[in-house]
Amino acid sequence: MPTHRRWSEDSIPAGQRPSWPVLLAEQHGIVSRRQLHAYGHTMSDIRANLAGGRWQRVLPRVYSTFTGGLSRSAKIHAALLYGSGYAILSHRTAAEEWKILPVIEGPVEITVPYTFSAISQAPLVIVHRSRALPHIAAGTDPPRARVTDTILDLATSQRTPRQATNTIVDLLGRTRISVAAMEACVLVRPPFRYRPAIRHGLALVGGGLMSALEVAYKEDVEDLHGLPRGSRQTPFEVDGKTLWEDVTYDARGAAVTVRLDGRSTHSTPGVAFRDRRRDNAAELAGRARLVYGWRDVRDSPCAVAAEVRTILIREGWTPSNSRENTCPHCR
Repeated sequence: MPTHRRWSEDSIPAGQRPSWPVLLAEQHGIVSRRQLHAYGHTMSDIRANLAGGRWQRVLPRVYSTFTGGLSRSAKIHAALLYGSGYAILSHRTAAEEWKILPVIEGPVEITVPYTFSAISQAPLVIVHRSRALPHIAAGTDPPRARVTDTILDLATSQRTPRQATNTIVDLLGRTRISVAAMEACVLVRPPFRYRPAIRHGLALVGGGLMSALEVAYKEDVEDLHGLPRGSRQTPFEVDGKTLWEDVTYDARGAAVTVRLDGRSTHSTPGVAFRDRRRDNAAELAGRARLVYGWRDVRDSPCAVAAEVRTILIREGWTPSNSRENTCPHCR
């Protein structure tokens, strides 16, 4: 019998034949060499299908039973099959699957047991290793790391401690994960990198901060320039809904609101409309308000602090000597 014959489903043992199309559908046309052997393929069959352009090699020992580009789902299944039956989605890919980060083009990130030999295969898959793999898997389909462990992995993979802190604050602000749940995760699985920075991020979230921009405002504007610490996430009723202002100074004797907008544009017309109504509500209540974005706080914190100080004093705040200006750029 020629070794280059085209394989057909008739070659599958009768008892396994009904499950073959189910497998292909579940894995978006991606199969491993082990699975192919289980369904009656020989290595000669695999080579013939590859040479004939009917299949393509995606990763070592992983193939697509079609030609052309791979969908995101196909890439995910290819990476998991390459990493073995114990691999899980992790880091950026797990965050995308949990919908706490937007989906972007890039490699699929997986975590495998520490002793496994799989290595990263650019540009399709990045391989991480973990001794705690059985404890961090969420049991989803496809398998991925738990939300808390995903956030922790992303924080420890940052380039600087400050980026690690900001990652904790930003991602917790996008989820319903509590500070207590994250603290429990850190306690059970203490990170080797940026542990103080991660705990600092958790403390900031516990104090009401919800984004990296809010962290930058607190540390670079308020703390460095001797401004009073405002109240975070103050609720206001607008259009029958409760919205939260980022920073208010009523407790310091000044009816002043500082709104921190990390978006370059409003995501929906409804958001822009609510913000206009919130501005109008503040005006009707006689509240002074200031709005700053990333560029303001990051590039000109001294100018922002000077503006905030001016408005606070105008609205009734009396500076004290307990918080001095320690900014090296404007002292």
